[in-house]
Amino acid sequence: MGTGLPKLISNRGTTMRTGFFWDESCFWHSGGNYASTFPVGGLVQPMVNGGLPESPESKRRFKNLMDMTGLSKELAMRGATPATREDLLRVHPASYLDAFKEMSDAGGGEIGLRCPFGPGGYDIAAMSAGLAKAALEAVLKGELKNAYSLSRPPGHHCLSETPMGFCLLANIPVAIEAALAGGLAKRVAVIDWDVHHGNGTEAIYYDRSDVLTISIHQENNFPPETSGFKDRGSGAGEGCNLNIPLPPGAGHASYLEVMEAIVIPQVRAFQPEVIVIACGYDATSIDPLARMMATADTFRQMTRQVMALADDVCEGRLMMTHEGGYSEVYVPFCGHAVMQEMSGSDIEAADPMEPQNLIRQPGLPHQTFVSGEIALMRDALGL
Repeated sequence: MGTGLPKLISNRGTTMRTGFFWDESCFWHSGGNYASTFPVGGLVQPMVNGGLPESPESKRRFKNLMDMTGLSKELAMRGATPATREDLLRVHPASYLDAFKEMSDAGGGEIGLRCPFGPGGYDIAAMSAGLAKAALEAVLKGELKNAYSLSRPPGHHCLSETPMGFCLLANIPVAIEAALAGGLAKRVAVIDWDVHHGNGTEAIYYDRSDVLTISIHQENNFPPETSGFKDRGSGAGEGCNLNIPLPPGAGHASYLEVMEAIVIPQVRAFQPEVIVIACGYDATSIDPLARMMATADTFRQMTRQVMALADDVCEGRLMMTHEGGYSEVYVPFCGHAVMQEMSGSDIEAADPMEPQNLIRQPGLPHQTFVSGEIALMRDALGL
């Protein structure tokens, strides 16, 4: 491919390990005095165990579950240094970084749309981006077969100049731009399966041809004014952006179908040197901020699909960065399923929803309708 990247063996049966990048400070990121997405005050009462849906508990419990099952011991558990100002300036203008840092040093506040943060928020966000940067770098250098970054705060809604939707820095673009600047890769594919549109990543790469961005999301959820199927990029980036909006109620079979029918052919045609996943777990049936019907097994099988794709097109190079997912109970099981699949481990955390889970049936009328929508998108793309 012309980049001098190390040649990797297949993800299965290799002595290389799966990396898990995390830092305790990311669990300390605070959104301030909120009740769900509303600031407390007036007639909005504080919540007993509440705050923002984007809380540390889903992420902390994800890591805790791996510690309890023993899966953590089979992973290369790593830390990172915060993204530097130079790293951040490749994506964000100095004016935004300065305003963010000044507000952070003054004790925090709210910047952008639904982006409250507490004291030290700038430094924690820089650490979150630094974890993604380090994970991608380790994969591209051949130190790890694949890697997961437990980044918090998330990043896929963050525009170059404007934070949005709990996202204060664009974690994945910061990681990608560092890799491109360091000569570690020339072509990168980003698959965003968070239930909300990855509008920030899309906007940053909309007119570029070196990064393919694909977002699978619930149609008209957040942000409602973006996410159209016809938005394919512009200029040099024409055809290098793809949105796949799915109607509410899409579930397990629909997600696997859209991966197989649309996403995989698009990535294979692009021939990236690494695949990056914006890994949100908010498409599950019990997530408070969406209306989809995915399960832990959905994420396990999508991970299996992208691992096979990575083996096929880029020597297995795959990195995932944590995005959304707001069920504190269920996100850990989704994450555990992904990490078990990425690492090839035999250690499983039994899905507590599985015994009564009837929503994976592909023959439900609304899910049959989704299959028709996928077929129309596939025809429009000439697949």
